[in-house]
Amino acid sequence: QVQLVESGGGLVQPGGSLTLSCVVSGGIFSIYRKSWYRQRPGKQREWVAEVTSGGNTNYADSVKGRFTISRDNAKNSVYLQMNSLKHEDTAIYYCNAAYAVQNYWGRGTQVTVSS
Repeated sequence: QVQLVESGGGLVQPGGSLTLSCVVSGGIFSIYRKSWYRQRPGKQREWVAEVTSGGNTNYADSVKGRFTISRDNAKNSVYLQMNSLKHEDTAIYYCNAAYAVQNYWGRGTQVTVSS
């Protein structure tokens, strides 16, 4: 059974940085498209960034230039480096791994940007 566990969330001041981590177990890590999503208060879940099985990365316009997604196949881990954080980045961040009809989610980690 594939499991995803996120970590690294917390409280940070505006302009600060955080790095989220997600460990994927029980599957073939390298074949998945790995993504980060977030759900802001009162909003629907939205896509933030992805890294494909080939290593290509894509970002939502709202985070482009501030967030960086990366992966470590040896550690079955995917990361989201978040810089220049804004109040509107406050959300629960979810890790996702997908391949064909397979689609797996973590339980999320809370990020709060507040002074």
